[in-house]
Amino acid sequence: MIKPVSYSQTTLTELMIPAYANFGGKIHGGILLSLMDKVAYACASKHAGCYCVTVSIEGVEFLAPVEVGEMVSMYASINYVGKTSLVVGIKVISENFKIGTVKHTNTSYFTMVAKDDDGKPTLLPELELESKEDLRRCLEAIKRKQLKQTYKTELDNAKTILNLDKELHLLKNERCRLKN
Repeated sequence: MIKPVSYSQTTLTELMIPAYANFGGKIHGGILLSLMDKVAYACASKHAGCYCVTVSIEGVEFLAPVEVGEMVSMYASINYVGKTSLVVGIKVISENFKIGTVKHTNTSYFTMVAKDDDGKPTLLPELELESKEDLRRCLEAIKRKQLKQTYKTELDNAKTILNLDKELHLLKNERCRLKN
């Protein structure tokens, strides 16, 4: 089976209330992450036709704070599909109706795995790319996947050859100190 990108695109919109705010009066990052996880689940499950779980989140960088009273919209779309996993791209927009501003607060990528009734990974429908934008997003997801694997391999290699005594010089210009 093949499903087009547009089939599973999902939007979640929610008003930011005082209960979501931290002591600084801004919306907790954890509240926004929870909402992103919900929209990622809805989008992924719609494409998969079954239960999906979050296995990783990439690119969570908050570009602008979200204020109480703003309306937050999360636009989710399937960017890439593998055998049992898929990548959901999420763009978060915050609107302040009082002053008439709209701001892009972040874009994140959730990797989800489809599960069957026994909780085992299950084969996903293929993804039909419908536009050049869909193609760009898919190719970027593939590139991020490759870079993630390269990073993981290099980090694993560094762990095996890490000599703490020889690497202490790395702390020289940092704000980390070894307790005497």
